[in-house]
Amino acid sequence: MKGNAVARMSRALEGANRFIIGELEIRGISGIAPSHGDIFYLLFHHDRLPMQEIASKIHRTKPTVTILVKKLVELGYVEREKSQEDSRVAYISLTEEGRKLRPIFEEISGLLNDKVYGGFSPGQATLFEEMLEIVYDRFALGRDGDENLE
Repeated sequence: MKGNAVARMSRALEGANRFIIGELEIRGISGIAPSHGDIFYLLFHHDRLPMQEIASKIHRTKPTVTILVKKLVELGYVEREKSQEDSRVAYISLTEEGRKLRPIFEEISGLLNDKVYGGFSPGQATLFEEMLEIVYDRFALGRDGDENLE
């Protein structure tokens, strides 16, 4: 049936999120939501980042990232440090417990990719991603042509 792509994307995202949470729980990890994944990914590749840069890179508002980071601090996976030069700037970095999650996240990411791309030819996988990017780009711009990412 044509015309229900958004509903299908929503169901697919719900399924992916359930899959991620289930895989984390199998490994004894609770409290982490799929929305934390982008933050972990950035911090796996950078020692520490300012909160504002994290927000920008994951296309979320600073207040949203503040809430996500607060939860990760409570769980002991990240730490927050105020800049000594500018007290308005907070740096976020992984704790040792947070760094231990990297191989687990990489394994789950591989399993998730197998679910998403399983059975696709390389060309189909590329086309699928290109089409999703086009749809994303259409929504990323607000009515006035300005970015509208959250």
